[in-house]
Amino acid sequence: MTGSTRSKLVAGALASLVEHGIAGASARTIAAAAGVNQALVFYHFGTVDELLVAACRHGAEQRVATYRERLDGVRTVRELLDLGRELHTTERAGGHVAALAQLLAGAQAHPRLAPAAAAGLALWTDEIEKVLKRVLGGTPLGGLVDVAGLAKAISAAFVGLQLYEGVDVAGADAAFGALEQLAALVAAVDELGPVAGRAVRSHLRRTGVTPPQGG
Repeated sequence: MTGSTRSKLVAGALASLVEHGIAGASARTIAAAAGVNQALVFYHFGTVDELLVAACRHGAEQRVATYRERLDGVRTVRELLDLGRELHTTERAGGHVAALAQLLAGAQAHPRLAPAAAAGLALWTDEIEKVLKRVLGGTPLGGLVDVAGLAKAISAAFVGLQLYEGVDVAGADAAFGALEQLAALVAAVDELGPVAGRAVRSHLRRTGVTPPQGG
């Protein structure tokens, strides 16, 4: 029963974040979403913040696990972008990224939420970094890109696009269109022969692009 109640509360916390936002995620709204007495929030987690921390961690772990096999199969930037579009549609419909975004916003005012929100985002970042290392490793851009930094930028942009689409659908679609153009450019560079590839590297270095530390 205890495990079942905790699971209901975690699910209720995620649902409350999506429906009411961080400001409205209270013991009352969470308990109502979970279908339990609100006193159980404090019995099982001590505080609402601790419950939100557990919900963030659990939600991120679940969602990353759902897509890990698909991410492991990505071999090109185009495939990564296609999967990103699918993720964008599915996760927005399910409200999962919205919950993470609410926690990131809440962490500005409630520092105790920051580590959990950062950890949730890091789960996505780690998976994307693995894909980028595999996809870019053999290309002329491989040694010139800070893969870890790029993975963080993509994760942050993904969360941002989820929120942006809520106020400007056309703008979010245009952003994805620009990413598709970038994917096409990377693919074109990847298809260059070794001599042309070295020329691209040389040109980028002359224009100030240097290999990342340890790259």
